Amino acid sequence: MKTEFSLAQLADPDIAEADTILRKCVHCGFCTATCPTYVLLGDELDSPRGRIYLIKEMLEKDRPPTAEVVKHIDRCLSCLACMTTCPSGVNYMHLVDQARVRIERDFARPWTERLLRAVLARVLPRPKLFRASMMLARFARPLAGLLPSGKASATPTLLRRIRAMLALSPRGLPQAGPLAGSVFPAQGERRGRVALLQGCAQQVLAPRINQAAISLLTRHGVEVVLVKDEQCCGALTHHMGRETEALAFARANITAWLAEADRGGLDAILVTTSGCGTVIKDYGFMLRQDRDFAARAAQISALAKDITEYVGGLDLASAQRHDDIVVAYHAACSLQHGQKITQLPKELLSKNGFVVKDVPESHLCCGSAGTYNILQPDIASKLRDRKVANIAMIKPDMIAAGNIGCMVQIASGTSVPVVHTIELLDWATGGPQPGSSGPDRLVYNDGLNTR
Repeated sequence: MKTEFSLAQLADPDIAEADTILRKCVHCGFCTATCPTYVLLGDELDSPRGRIYLIKEMLEKDRPPTAEVVKHIDRCLSCLACMTTCPSGVNYMHLVDQARVRIERDFARPWTERLLRAVLARVLPRPKLFRASMMLARFARPLAGLLPSGKASATPTLLRRIRAMLALSPRGLPQAGPLAGSVFPAQGERRGRVALLQGCAQQVLAPRINQAAISLLTRHGVEVVLVKDEQCCGALTHHMGRETEALAFARANITAWLAEADRGGLDAILVTTSGCGTVIKDYGFMLRQDRDFAARAAQISALAKDITEYVGGLDLASAQRHDDIVVAYHAACSLQHGQKITQLPKELLSKNGFVVKDVPESHLCCGSAGTYNILQPDIASKLRDRKVANIAMIKPDMIAAGNIGCMVQIASGTSVPVVHTIELLDWATGGPQPGSSGPDRLVYNDGLNTR
């Protein structure tokens, strides 16, 4: 793609990066076949190629984004399926992230939308606030059906979005998991030492996921530490274009994790939420211009691993087989497209005794995408229903996924138990069956099924 940035514009590192990305695009259109919004809506501007044109125009002319540009960028899920499909290596992720920062800075959204986004950015990354909000939502949830759903539109109304939030909220919350600063010693000879990302929404909604990870890791000789001063990974605010907040979270985590590495050593920083993992692995790029943090950010990105990447090297000792259990493996977009981890989770489940089946159209997003199922509930619901219908075709006993957002989204449309991949691996190697050890281990849709 030909670009026409001025020399003055190219002096800006972000514009220079955008120029490099844009020039790789050859207009082939392969991306349109795997873009969820284009598949649903059939609008060229709701495809990666169309959005690339809009972003190019906005950046080259250095003008505030128009409402039309914002509409189509907001509809992007950042699922990154286009990057998997692209034969030219266009880094759409970094381009759309830059567009979102520009929109957040230069576009005046309606005050109701600004308020909602500010609340989401404030509450979701902070577990105490998020837990309080979920407790309040528990009382408001029965009223969700009374709120007007309205017609599908480019910008859903505030009431439509509140209805979507209430529909996704659980009927009850599990007990809180272990505290930050906790250390879980390895059983037997210590083979490694890792930090486990505690997460934000996940530690409130499903602490059982990290408990399963801790159980499996310690059983196999790995010491696990929950770093005391760890904060949100920054993914939610990053994808909302709130760059300053996202980078502040990143710097705080880098400082905390490297301090822990200096104290006791770390072989890896493990992540059980793939959406978080994709962003942490990108810290090196996000802070590449920060003289004080660039090298340290790259160091952290190199240490970050999805839980399945690390577990894949442990030589798991299976305690029991579950050959009669059919598992539908849902490939989270952030894992398959963002981190290029595709076969390993399925291989781990299969080797440890489960019958694993691929979901048709597995490349298409389920519609969760961070805050997308709140901000774009109409598109998100259609994608969820399509995903659930595809899952139903293989008649599974369980659905496994590696991302809490996907788990919440899919569970809201099916009665099939939805569990995390690590829970099944923990069960297969001597841990409890998911849903068998009290209310904090209930399969996710017990609290969230809204059908």
